[in-house]
Amino acid sequence: MNVRVHGRNMQVGEDMAELAEGKVLHAGRIFDGGTVDVEFSESHNPRLSNGRFKVEITSLAAGHTVRVEADAFDARAALDLAADKYERQLRKLKERLVQRSRRTENKALNEEPTSPEEETVQGFNIVRTKRFAMRPMTPEEAALQMDLLGHEFFFFLDAESGRYSVLYHRRDGSLGLIEPE
Repeated sequence: MNVRVHGRNMQVGEDMAELAEGKVLHAGRIFDGGTVDVEFSESHNPRLSNGRFKVEITSLAAGHTVRVEADAFDARAALDLAADKYERQLRKLKERLVQRSRRTENKALNEEPTSPEEETVQGFNIVRTKRFAMRPMTPEEAALQMDLLGHEFFFFLDAESGRYSVLYHRRDGSLGLIEPE
């Protein structure tokens, strides 16, 4: 497993990088291989004393993107929280993959999305653009992917209808599905 540790708005010391690598490798024993990105960031806002340091861990496991983040008053505490969340997410993914009974036509898991890019369009300020291969998946797979990413919505190609759909979290805690006519 390849672990990349870096900082945004801060320098990550070698001891912290080694600690992060050790924690991620320990959590990553659930799925072999792949690249894990660990990003430390520090907010200089005095109002955020409890959440001054933030750690984001992003990886690809079994074709699914797993992303967690944690805030704390200290970089080590944020790393501990993020590593625990990361291990829980990997366990959750593995349990779902093992227990899922899938149809034979949908055996392949979704492939790795490409890395995000930044660009500016005339008249609008687009901060982030994501491009990824749209593989057919069921709404259940889309819900799993949305949960692993921690997003409020997920755009996917429905394997049953062959149309693009959007799955989203409703205010009451349930999920909603938007399909074209």
